[in-house]
Amino acid sequence: MKKVISVLSFVFVLGVFSSNAQCCNKTAEDDNSVNALALAEEENESAVKAYYFHTSRRCVTCKTVEKVTTESLKELYGDKIQLKSVNLDNKENEELAKSLEVGGQSLLFTNGSKKVDITTDGFMNALRNPEKLKEKIKTTVESLK
Repeated sequence: MKKVISVLSFVFVLGVFSSNAQCCNKTAEDDNSVNALALAEEENESAVKAYYFHTSRRCVTCKTVEKVTTESLKELYGDKIQLKSVNLDNKENEELAKSLEVGGQSLLFTNGSKKVDITTDGFMNALRNPEKLKEKIKTTVESLK
C-alpha cells in the first residue's frame, strides 16, 4: 500500500512540474508586442537573446535546463549569445517578464519582435537527453538570425 501511495505521489508531483513547463509553451511572432520587446533588447536589435525565467525554488530539472542551455550556447556560439537567468521572484525583473509575456518558468529566445519559447523541450530533455536540447537550441537560434 505504501508503494502505491509513493508511486501516486511521484506521478502527481511529476504532473505538476510537467504542466507548469507546458503551460507556457508558446511560439509567437506578435507584431503588436514590438514596443514591449524593445524593453528586453539591451544591446543590438538584430542580436539573438536567450532568457531563462525561473523562481527562487528550483528543482534539479530547473537547474539542469539552465546549465545545459548555458553550456550549449557557449559551445555553439562562444560569447555571442549568453543566457540571461531571470528570477521571477525579484521585483526588478517584473518589467522584463511582462514585456516578454512571461508568467512562469520559461526558456525563451528573442530577436527583435520574434520570440520562440522552448520551455517544454528544455524540461523534457535537459536531464535525460541534453544533446536533443542542444540541437533544439541550435535550430531555434538559427531560425531567429
